[in-house]
Amino acid sequence: MTVRSILDEKGRDVFTIGPDETLTAAIRLLAEKRIGAVVVLRPDGGIGGILSERDIVRALAEGGAGALTKPISAFMTSKVQVCREENTVNDVMEVMTRVRFRHLPVEKEGRLVGLVSIGDVVKRRIEDVEREAEDIKAYIATA
Repeated sequence: MTVRSILDEKGRDVFTIGPDETLTAAIRLLAEKRIGAVVVLRPDGGIGGILSERDIVRALAEGGAGALTKPISAFMTSKVQVCREENTVNDVMEVMTRVRFRHLPVEKEGRLVGLVSIGDVVKRRIEDVEREAEDIKAYIATA
């Protein structure tokens, strides 16, 4: 199973925000869309960072209420780990585990084409394991 198949099933819509928007604007977007992270796009359309709920908690812990009026660029993770549509679920699981990110933007030719979360990956892995178990049962039943 590949990232492409995940995106084909769940969709390719990604909520984005600019780096100069305030932390308050990002919080509103996350709450309104019921999401855990937002991709930050540079003015040229490239991926400039990602802002997650964890980043927001850290910002508020360090800066208090004053952080709410500061730009997202002050708090986002700017060294973003990305994946490609050709990556397998196992590839993505390994990256997410190693770097401890729960969201990976999907990039194609330098442009954002989707976002996969740990939930997406776990769901697909469980489906694969269940399918393999059914195949084994069917094989044993006919043997």
